[in-house]
Amino acid sequence: MTSPPILPQGTTPSVAVANGIDLAWDCFGHVEDEAVLLIAGLGTQMIRWTRPFCEALAERGYRVIRFDNRDAGRSTHFSASAPQDFGALAAALMAGHPPEVPYTLHDMAADAVGLLDALGIARVHAVGRSMGGMIAQILASEYADRVLSLTSIMSSTGNPALPQAAPDVMAMMMRTAPDPAVDPTGFLAVRLAFARRIAGTGHAFDEDAHRALLLQEAGRFYDPDGTARQVAAMAVAGDRRARLAMISVPTLVIHGTDDPLILPACGQDTARSIRNARTMLIEGMGHDLPPGLDRTIVDAICEVARKGSRRPPS
Repeated sequence: MTSPPILPQGTTPSVAVANGIDLAWDCFGHVEDEAVLLIAGLGTQMIRWTRPFCEALAERGYRVIRFDNRDAGRSTHFSASAPQDFGALAAALMAGHPPEVPYTLHDMAADAVGLLDALGIARVHAVGRSMGGMIAQILASEYADRVLSLTSIMSSTGNPALPQAAPDVMAMMMRTAPDPAVDPTGFLAVRLAFARRIAGTGHAFDEDAHRALLLQEAGRFYDPDGTARQVAAMAVAGDRRARLAMISVPTLVIHGTDDPLILPACGQDTARSIRNARTMLIEGMGHDLPPGLDRTIVDAICEVARKGSRRPPS
């Protein structure tokens, strides 16, 4: 028997209609292998899951799928929505009123399910980072029949008692950078400063690699208003601990000890909220995934995926 064909290795993304919108996606690996779905974080694109990272997972026997969330990259952008009023959003939350937002993290989880439907994939190993970890948690809790295992990286539960990021970190995250098409130097100065601030101490900060990635993302689509809409979706997500307690698939929680944006206590709270979840604290890792940790994280994802696998052992 011949092996199934290798899928296109992260070239021009395809577009699938999922949950009524367009989602840009690409993949690595064999079509017959169990799928790993990689979900990106706030304001970032699928290319944050780098080609070497995806290839390493594919070489371990998985079909690896990455995609742009709504309002990111080459997926549908909700540009017709009114600009996000964070003052009104905060006031509504303080008053206990449900704020009006263009969409929620549950809508974004439904996007992921729609993508699986479009690709004819019944179940996946869900892997998410930061906001993507929250979406992966919703997948595992609300769409249990579609998830084989869960890996939540540098994410949180929405527990309001958890410590928050320092004010300077939040200010840097929310600062709108200059349009890269008009002022690429100013754009890079703002975004590189934030990337450096949230990086950990365990690995040297590779400014050239970050610069290239930021420019690649900007070239695909630059939409700070879209990022603001994703922030709003996170803000109204609420406390998910009760739903997380219903997750039964094998779960791994990865967090860096140096994460200044979503603090390590948030990862620990995630693990406590999910029955039998394993915690992996990585010394010196911040709110990023430096290439030097690729093998460590890929190994850990594969270990939890094996526990949830439906395929017979080789």
